Amino acid sequence: MEDVHLHLKNLGFTDLEAKCLHVLAESGTQTGYEIAKQLGVSRSNVYSALQKLAEKGAVITSHGEPTHYQSVPIEEIGERIEAELQASIRYVKAHMPKQDAHRSEYFSLEGDVKVIERIRTELKKAKEEALCELWSEEALLLKEALRLVPAQGVRLLVSTIGEAELPNGVHQFLHGREEGWQKRNGRKFTLLIDRKLAIVGTRGGDEPALAMMTEHPAMVELLLNNFLRDMVIHELQQDMGAKLEDKYGKNFKKIIQKYTEVKGMDPQPTGALEGKSSEGKSAEGKRRKKK
Repeated sequence: MEDVHLHLKNLGFTDLEAKCLHVLAESGTQTGYEIAKQLGVSRSNVYSALQKLAEKGAVITSHGEPTHYQSVPIEEIGERIEAELQASIRYVKAHMPKQDAHRSEYFSLEGDVKVIERIRTELKKAKEEALCELWSEEALLLKEALRLVPAQGVRLLVSTIGEAELPNGVHQFLHGREEGWQKRNGRKFTLLIDRKLAIVGTRGGDEPALAMMTEHPAMVELLLNNFLRDMVIHELQQDMGAKLEDKYGKNFKKIIQKYTEVKGMDPQPTGALEGKSSEGKSAEGKRRKKK
């Protein structure tokens, strides 16, 4: 019964109006006194709720004393509410001011449900292209939303980290990162919708899911360039994988280690790869001079 009351309230009825409707649907024609007695609510409040229901066309009343009330069939109530909602939606769409201005603010989302639902919503709104970089867990969670994107006539490219079988029509390629790359602080994901809206976030760590949305051109360009580089590297590995790995190491590790220490993903001077930092070399040189 509580679920019915909840959904009736979602349709615009107050808590007491929903309870009165439920009583009338269950017991048939009733007086206000009988309804108040059954609900354990004051008669004045019940009569007020019944009057509102009558104004909304949800109940009909009899003439004479005492007044009897009867619920209109729920199918009729539903059809009327649906027609009113559709009319309101059409009016708002036609008359609501359009936001044509470029939005460069950053908007934050927190919580698994909010983050995932917002991503699904933005994917539905895509008109030309969606570029996604996802871990396999997020790719599978968004599988149905991703399936619908190509059906909208939108180009969809998904770079996945880890194994994830996506629906037909999704252009998928594996990211060249090792499975454990930066996973300790949560799985990072990015989406770029129509080269206009950037979404960056994390899921799966110790903290709640977090995401940031923006149309700032710097962030949009950053995600686009990053995604394009991934595609180039993917094609190179497909064509010359063995040669590239032999010369540059798996996932170009030799190149990366040439400029930064990979351990802990914290940038380090090149000398750290040899077991000595630049600072350590400088200190050692000073000691030699003293000797």
